[in-house]
Parts: sequence; C-alpha cells; structure tokens
Amino acid sequence: QVHLVESGGGLVQAGGSLRLSCAASGRAFSTYAMGWFRQAPGKEREFVAHISWSGDSTYYRDSVKGRFTISRDNAKNTVYLQMNSLKPEDTAVYYCAADYSGRSYYTGEDSDFGSWGQGTQVTVSS
Repeated sequence: QVHLVESGGGLVQAGGSLRLSCAASGRAFSTYAMGWFRQAPGKEREFVAHISWSGDSTYYRDSVKGRFTISRDNAKNTVYLQMNSLKPEDTAVYYCAADYSGRSYYTGEDSDFGSWGQGTQVTVSS
C-alpha cells in the first residue's frame, strides 16, 4: 500500500485555477490507478477523477469535465488535479486515494479505494 499526502488547496475566486498535488510514498505507486474525491460540508464524499496506473486513461464526473485534468508523474510518485474555471460549487475538501481494484479503469465502486490522504481544502468565492 501507499501513504498519500495532498497539497495545493486554497482560496480562489470563481473562474480561477488551482493545482492539487498528491504525493505518495512507497515504490508500488506506479502500479496503482489513482482517484480524486471531494466532500463538501454536509454532503457525501463524491468521486471527481480517475487515472490509470500508466496515465493513458482518465475519467471524470460530468460536472468537472472540460475544467479539471488529472495527471500523474510516476517518476515523482505524484498525481495532480489541475482545476480551471472553478465554481463556488467546487468548494470542498479534496482527497486522493489509491485504487486497489487492480483495474486500470474506474469501476464506480468507491470501496475499491484506500490509503486516503488527509485532504486539502479548496474554497471558491463568488
């Protein structure tokens, strides 16, 4: 398993951009697909984006398609989430997690994910 630490959150105006990073420890990082999730106050945690172990396959929730980009650098043991055109409804704590399903694609089963980081707060003001 891997240990994950997120960073890069902050306060930004609507329409602005942020890039989140998720640094992983452990040499097995490059063998796992990875995901980003978020949880807004009073709401359930929700899936945001997924990337295969190689980085050649990605998947997004509909509300962030065209605005967010997930990527990874296996040499740096890091996965990123570039967030552009941010909206107030993107405000949440963002978490990264490792996909332990063994599959390169997002299965829709959030129970496949583990090694959750501590999260990083993203606040978008209107």
